[in-house]
Amino acid sequence: MLIIKKVLNSSVILVEDPQGRESILLGKGIGYGRRPGTPVPTRGQGEDQDQVFIPVVNTDVQNLVELLTAIPTDYLEITREIVTHAQQLGMTLHPHIYLALTDHLHFAVERSRENLVVTNRLAWEIQHFYPEEYAVGRHGLTLLRDQLAVELPEEEAANIAFHVANARHGDASTTFDTLQAVKLIDAVVTIVRYSMNLQLMDQSLHFARFMSHMRYFATRFLENRMLTSTDDFLFGQVSRRYPHAHESAEKIRTHIAAQYGQQISNEEVAYLTLHIERLASP
Repeated sequence: MLIIKKVLNSSVILVEDPQGRESILLGKGIGYGRRPGTPVPTRGQGEDQDQVFIPVVNTDVQNLVELLTAIPTDYLEITREIVTHAQQLGMTLHPHIYLALTDHLHFAVERSRENLVVTNRLAWEIQHFYPEEYAVGRHGLTLLRDQLAVELPEEEAANIAFHVANARHGDASTTFDTLQAVKLIDAVVTIVRYSMNLQLMDQSLHFARFMSHMRYFATRFLENRMLTSTDDFLFGQVSRRYPHAHESAEKIRTHIAAQYGQQISNEEVAYLTLHIERLASP
């Protein structure tokens, strides 16, 4: 049984379990009429099934309490709808998105109302590298418009997508970093564009395939799961058959070594070569 420590608003309460571990409990109307020191039923005990638990460590509690107390519940409800939409599309998201995205939406709307424009310089990259998450972001803009009468710029969808992409890979303590992934992919695309003298067509099948490969490449790299085979047969084959694409892939290897201090294997370079060659094919 969980005991209420503090009611933050009608949809958010701070609770404690018998071991003294604290959590944020989210649920529409869950805080209505509740008092500190009383038990709160959880899922399976007759309570609304639409509950979200967010475990917190003691050092986080004060900041989270202040954050959720200061933000109107409308923003949390919109975040819940965005997360539900993403889950309906098959995405599994870390529960900390409820805090991070709620805070972001509130800040974005406040900026808009103050006519303060903050440009997301990676909006194009996020849109094309994370198209599923970007679609969720656009859905979020629709919710904000319909429920709060706020018309945010289109690129704000990329900011929401950024939070969704991060949540798909875990919380901020994991080894994956969406921003680093976007920067890595952006650098690779720039190298390919100029070294191959390509005018990349955003809607082309080749570009979509290349972006798909690059998302997996960035994930493997940032999670330290790169291909490590010592069999260089494929590497030798593609380097001879596709010298121009291979040169571009080697430039990517050089960039990664210089920027990140890590070497990628010949096998990774071989697959990069294949995907660059296919991207360049008419």
